[in-house]
Amino acid sequence: MANVRNLNTDGTPKKGAGCIGGIIAGIAGIVILANSFTIVPAGNTGVVLTLGKVSEVSFSEGFHLKAPFIQSVETMSNKIQVYEAPASAVSKDLQTVSSSIAVNYKLNSANSPAMYQNVGVDYQSVLIAPVVQECMKSVTAKYPAEELITERQKVGDEVKAALDGKLNSYGIYIEKFNIVNFDFSEEFNNAIEAKQVAEQNLLKTQTEQEQAIVVAEASAKQKVIAANAEAEAILAQAQAQADANKLLEESLSGKVIAYEQIQKWDGVMPKVTGSEGGLLIDVDLDDVSSSPAPTYTPPAQPEQQAEETPAQ
Repeated sequence: MANVRNLNTDGTPKKGAGCIGGIIAGIAGIVILANSFTIVPAGNTGVVLTLGKVSEVSFSEGFHLKAPFIQSVETMSNKIQVYEAPASAVSKDLQTVSSSIAVNYKLNSANSPAMYQNVGVDYQSVLIAPVVQECMKSVTAKYPAEELITERQKVGDEVKAALDGKLNSYGIYIEKFNIVNFDFSEEFNNAIEAKQVAEQNLLKTQTEQEQAIVVAEASAKQKVIAANAEAEAILAQAQAQADANKLLEESLSGKVIAYEQIQKWDGVMPKVTGSEGGLLIDVDLDDVSSSPAPTYTPPAQPEQQAEETPAQ
């Protein structure tokens, strides 16, 4: 019937009928060819669906052939992705903690088909988001609010370990977990600020006291050094005086003393003598005789009257 329509009344084929058929055949061939291959982008895994069913075999990145119209390919990213969200929790001392978190994660290529089949493409909101919130709450409840600030890195490491324990079985691996910010109630922030001010004042007082102690110790050491120096000076002076006295004592022999006494004698005999009738000056005659005796001339005495005045 179709052939009759394409013929003229005289039995010859109509013009243009062959061209239309060729065009239709070419278009059909192009469509079939276009659906016979797929290209998986870098950093992705191609999940193969055969009539809607997930195949066990997946496509890696690059060019791949597939059955046209029967098979389709869904790409699943295996690159590192970022999940950022606010998180709210309660600390061990019942303080409300608001935080901002950032999670770097990636999906293992071998687990891409199972993830697509069981969770789907939007596994971040379906799987990752609730697990992150749960782990954040459980770890935050172990720490007092003040330690959440001072031990932020430790808290982040614990949350990351908890996430790995819950998500690794799905083929999701946490590359890095960051607590961007912690925020507390206004009352708690004021209390923390007041505590810090008190600690700063205490530290300042301790520093001033330590400085005063250092100054006092330095002054005391200076006084000790000065006292020791003065004592050493006095001792040295006394030692010098003692040495001089000893030298003088050694130089004063009996002869020198006797000589000095004789040199200072005015020639007047003493009116008072010792108990044995001797002179007050004790002269060792043996010592004196051994040295030249000084020349002495006694002063002239007044002549006594030769005769006494006759009695009246």
